Amino acid sequence: MKKEGTQKFKVIVSSSPHIRDPLTTHTIMRLVFIALLPAAIWGVYEFGLYAGLILVTSIVTAVLSEYLFEIITKRKITISDGSAALTGLLFGMVISPTTPLWMVVIGSSSAIIIAKQFFGGLGSNFLNPALFGRAVVFLSWTGLLNRWPKPAFNFFYFISGNQNLVTTATPLDLFRLHQLNITPSLYSDLFFGRVGGSIGETSKLLLLIGVVFLLLIRRDIIDLKIPLTFIGTVALLAFLFKQDVLFHLLSGGLIIGAFFMATDYVTTPVTPLGRVIFGIGAGVITFVIRNWGIYPEGVSFGILSMNVLTPLLDKILPRAFGTGGKK
Repeated sequence: MKKEGTQKFKVIVSSSPHIRDPLTTHTIMRLVFIALLPAAIWGVYEFGLYAGLILVTSIVTAVLSEYLFEIITKRKITISDGSAALTGLLFGMVISPTTPLWMVVIGSSSAIIIAKQFFGGLGSNFLNPALFGRAVVFLSWTGLLNRWPKPAFNFFYFISGNQNLVTTATPLDLFRLHQLNITPSLYSDLFFGRVGGSIGETSKLLLLIGVVFLLLIRRDIIDLKIPLTFIGTVALLAFLFKQDVLFHLLSGGLIIGAFFMATDYVTTPVTPLGRVIFGIGAGVITFVIRNWGIYPEGVSFGILSMNVLTPLLDKILPRAFGTGGKK
């Protein structure tokens, strides 16, 4: 009897999950970066060239921090995945347009080195890096980050971060002081971005255009469970406490936080119920801080607080076997 020949195959064994998905990390980061650019460019137009310098400094610092840290620790160089550049852009967009450049460097590098690389790099961090960097500089130098210049609406307007300037109160500042006169024109200013605030948070229109762009490209880039429950919770609480719902939705960093930061794959729960709880919790904390906290805005602290609770939510709400996890 003729003995049949056998073929040798090389078998590669790796840990699960084994998911084939053309949407790579690099692609996601690039698309989100593009989606944020209109709002970022508007921020430069609204506040002038110094705001643009802040954004560039933040992005360059984030990328260099990641590169140098990985060189020193002899890790694989990962700056090509775009996550560091996106973190730098997000950090720059959520700080004051008068922030001194040395503070931008500290915040952006802290976001990458402490919040991301110390925990093992992308996929291992449990806090949103950009919001962590903002918390570091905000809690350390609150006074310097609470200066809000009047919009200039001139790309070529330039004001140094250390220069004396004419400042204006943000709508949330006036809300806390019970000095806010809510009119239809205020809603328009909040929506289109004609108010004081952080560089990239003022134009809700352009931020929402970025969201629509991502949803049209591919619907799973942004899981809407978190932003919708986050925003919905703030709206519900405003209604229950007889406050202006639309003002709360259009003010501060709620839109950029809910859609572009609270939806971070790594720092949010893996289960649908966990994500709903995350959004509700972030919304409650945001509303509480806006009304009774020592700071007028609570979006950053709401998201970071729920980041801390995410491992617990993943533990008590385990996902069903065979379902996808974090990307």
